[in-house]
Amino acid sequence: MSMIIRRLSRAATAGLVAAAALTAAAHSAEAADTLGSAAAGQGRYFGTAVAASHLGESDYAATLDREFGSVTPENEMKWDATEPSRGSFTFTSADRIVDHAQSRGMDVRGHTLVWHSQLPSWVSPLGASDLRTAMNAHINGLMGHYKGEIHSWDVVNEAFQDGGSGARRSSPFQDKLGDGFIEEAFRTARAADPAAKLCYNDYNTDGVNAKSNAVYNMVKDFKSRGVPIDCVGFQSHFNSNSPVPSDYRQNLQRFADLGVDVQITELDIEGSGSAQAANYTKVVEACLAVSRCTGMTVWGVTDKYSWRSGGTPLLFDGDYNEKPAYDAVLSALGGSGDPGDPGDPGDPGDGASCTATYTRTADWSSGYNGQVTITAGAEPIGSWTATLTLPAQQSVSSLWNGTPTWSGNVMTVRPSWNGTLAAGASTSFGFTAAKNGSDAAPTVGTCTAS
Repeated sequence: MSMIIRRLSRAATAGLVAAAALTAAAHSAEAADTLGSAAAGQGRYFGTAVAASHLGESDYAATLDREFGSVTPENEMKWDATEPSRGSFTFTSADRIVDHAQSRGMDVRGHTLVWHSQLPSWVSPLGASDLRTAMNAHINGLMGHYKGEIHSWDVVNEAFQDGGSGARRSSPFQDKLGDGFIEEAFRTARAADPAAKLCYNDYNTDGVNAKSNAVYNMVKDFKSRGVPIDCVGFQSHFNSNSPVPSDYRQNLQRFADLGVDVQITELDIEGSGSAQAANYTKVVEACLAVSRCTGMTVWGVTDKYSWRSGGTPLLFDGDYNEKPAYDAVLSALGGSGDPGDPGDPGDPGDGASCTATYTRTADWSSGYNGQVTITAGAEPIGSWTATLTLPAQQSVSSLWNGTPTWSGNVMTVRPSWNGTLAAGASTSFGFTAAKNGSDAAPTVGTCTAS
């Protein structure tokens, strides 16, 4: 997908967000049967870390597309991946993830701008003045490329030491630029993309301890002085030696009370069976109990690709089967994977049918927002499929409340969470399209109910 398509007029963004919000509000009471849809029903996102190299694996992509509403590139946006040589940026792998997410209506978290690890070799030898210039240029180059397309950025990552000191971690930035480098990074980031949420992200800060206290004091200071910080990320990597702390919710809440959002950014919990499920439940319930906990991201789709694969820490096993932890998370989010007994009231019958109608909801010189409304017939339906044929010149840059597949310029859309409809009830999906010289309306094809 070209940069021009990805960067449609920012005027489209307001229409997209408004349309998505209206649709979510209209259908918040419907049953949710995936992680992303269940979390959305709670006013939160549920995302995963994604590796571009795995997107070609059909089971990986299918699980990602079905279950998650947000993605975080695992390594593709880090400094060594995006600016391996000074001033020479490369975005191929990161673009692949962003394009994939946008084509399926997912949000993207940016990870990470300034971090002591995974630096290219040219960074560390720089003197203080040169390093400051390079840091700000890297922030501007990376954020400028994705301006308006990233929900939240991990601006600075892991800047504090482990242990009881609460001190800053030694790094080229800390050692040469001093404590002020974090503030400078956040101010540079705000100027680079004023719409993005700016987060500080760290690990071993999940409970109240010396390290989390140091981060807390920094955030409190930033808020008091108007330093632009919007959120704090808690990595939440847990195992038997580092369990979910008993004061996890209270710790999230005290940060939220400073006036920032909190996000669980890299969640994984080693273990299996009911014990692992119970720990995942604790984390989800803690987030739901804190109104400013805006979302959760598990650090990977499947155990087989986890950085801690031996500990089987994720929600899907190596064969993409749902684990007990998956069921526990879905249940904690208020969702249900049970499609119901065939005799239940509201189950689709043999005469299930639906219709699809198209409306243009926003329009500007280079593109437009469209909405397709799906209406069930005289009987309830359990799912639907609709087709839409776009003029040959046009292309879709994002779609929400549905999952698309393509054959030429024919887009087939299936529900992402809003498949079940009572008799006569309606739902919708929306999309943003680039006109590319054609203002013609797309043609609605068949609507098939099941």
